[in-house]
Amino acid sequence: MPPRASALALKFARIRPHLNEAGLRLWAANEALSLGYGGVSAVSRATGISRTTIHSGMAELERPAAASAGEGRVRRSGGGRKPVTEKDPGLLEALNRLVDPVTRGDPESFLRWTSKSTTKLASALTKSGHPVSQRTVCDLLAQEGYSLQSVRKTREGAQHPDRDAQFHHLNAQAQAAIKDGQPVISVDTKKKELVGDFKNAGREWRKKRHPVPVRVHDFADPALGKAAPYGVYDLAANQGWVSVGIDHDTAEFAVESIRRWWGQMGKPLYPKASRLMITADCGGSNGYRGRLWKVALQCFADETGLTVQVCHLPPGTSKWNKIEHRMFCHITQNWRGKPLESLAVIVELIGHTTTAKGLRIRAEIDASSYPKGKKISDEEMALVQLRPDPFHGEWNYAISPHTTT
Repeated sequence: MPPRASALALKFARIRPHLNEAGLRLWAANEALSLGYGGVSAVSRATGISRTTIHSGMAELERPAAASAGEGRVRRSGGGRKPVTEKDPGLLEALNRLVDPVTRGDPESFLRWTSKSTTKLASALTKSGHPVSQRTVCDLLAQEGYSLQSVRKTREGAQHPDRDAQFHHLNAQAQAAIKDGQPVISVDTKKKELVGDFKNAGREWRKKRHPVPVRVHDFADPALGKAAPYGVYDLAANQGWVSVGIDHDTAEFAVESIRRWWGQMGKPLYPKASRLMITADCGGSNGYRGRLWKVALQCFADETGLTVQVCHLPPGTSKWNKIEHRMFCHITQNWRGKPLESLAVIVELIGHTTTAKGLRIRAEIDASSYPKGKKISDEEMALVQLRPDPFHGEWNYAISPHTTT
């Protein structure tokens, strides 16, 4: 209980035996007035006296003493209106069945599939023979320990038995590669963004009452479309690359983004590299099941002469991908509250994202077309020089070049 509420409750407990009903009402009203804004709610929570009673007491305090002299009559102990639950003993059980129908044994309740507003609850109770007001429903819900709550993301689904082992394996491989001077990158696609004068989550400093005007509805502009940023993050160098695509997020687009990173940033940093380690999610355009992903990596390996080592994160763990919390989160923070009016604006905002630890990002528009639904035959797949790792070869594998460049 907050300190103010505790103090009020203690004062109320001390004075209650010495005052009658009228005196308690006036005392509560006086305390609420002395507290100022929010005082009525604070006194009501601490003492259990209803807000209506406190407001009545405040009105009495505002009137002259002569006008309120006749209001000193006090009803005898036990007088007054009886609690609604005393007059209708089945009311609480009926309310509980409506609010939580499955656990309360009433799975057929018509309110199971609707929004349980207090107005609807009061209407349903009245129809079932328990006439009650919406205000009383609010009080009863609070009395029963209910409150307005949102859902909470806590369940991760079925956990693969080798999840921790895969993380240990991936980390060991990455550390060994970095120690050997070989590049290690984390790759993923950031969520697609609407291009145009649309609302972007977040706030930034502006003059009062001068917000940036944007469209009311978030319908994609056919002329501008959506942007699909694919990121490549260098774990050792704390540098990143983002290809801003305008077509589909396919495996070819993913590998092309890696190719551009290697040509623009990777090769100058690692001129003597003989292999490239890639950490990626299990699904999406760079998923471990995708044939096109592996065929495209084979082409990249042949072009660069690099052996491409791939380690996928275990299923259901994409939030642990390094690129998510070392690069993408900072990009989102940098463009918060700014409408992404054009591809050029997106590229500039990404390229100007920095951190105190020295993160540097380069961004470029990829205007190429990447058609969906491209099939890879068994013959094409057989040409991929893929070497599975002894530990979970479906997640960990290496692709060697056919020729050395």
